Amino acid sequence: MDDDGKTRTQTKNEDRALQELGKQLVGLSSEELVNIDVPEAVLEAVMVARKTRKGGAKRRQMQYIGRLMRNIDPDPIRNALENIRLGDLDKARSFHKIERWRDAIKAGEEQVIEEILASCPDAERQRLTQLARNARHDAQKGKGVKSSRMLFRYLKEIAGL
Repeated sequence: MDDDGKTRTQTKNEDRALQELGKQLVGLSSEELVNIDVPEAVLEAVMVARKTRKGGAKRRQMQYIGRLMRNIDPDPIRNALENIRLGDLDKARSFHKIERWRDAIKAGEEQVIEEILASCPDAERQRLTQLARNARHDAQKGKGVKSSRMLFRYLKEIAGL
């Protein structure tokens, strides 16, 4: 046991967990990374790890990030990563909902238009019905997907995505 009462195994497991947290930071986009409050040294190390391509060098850089993270509280970073993950999940659910609306409209289910108008205050009934009519017509004729794409884009727009 070391000075703070932890075994070597516990210390190693904590270090691995911090390295994994660092790995998740490296995998984020620049926009997502900017929104997370991390110390400057960790941010610089993450940027270097993104540029590093060689296996051994990448592994050493990840270990360095883990070492830097020993000196900070990792909970705010964990919470921010969880929020990003949940946000992506919400986007995916919204995207699938819009796909279901589009497919139902193309299948001729008119009640879906009323549901869309009720849940999206920015929706214009005339434009929605026109796009729906065009998409149905193209689907019946076996034409391209241009009308279907236009309908999907409009649904995304009014849903706020």
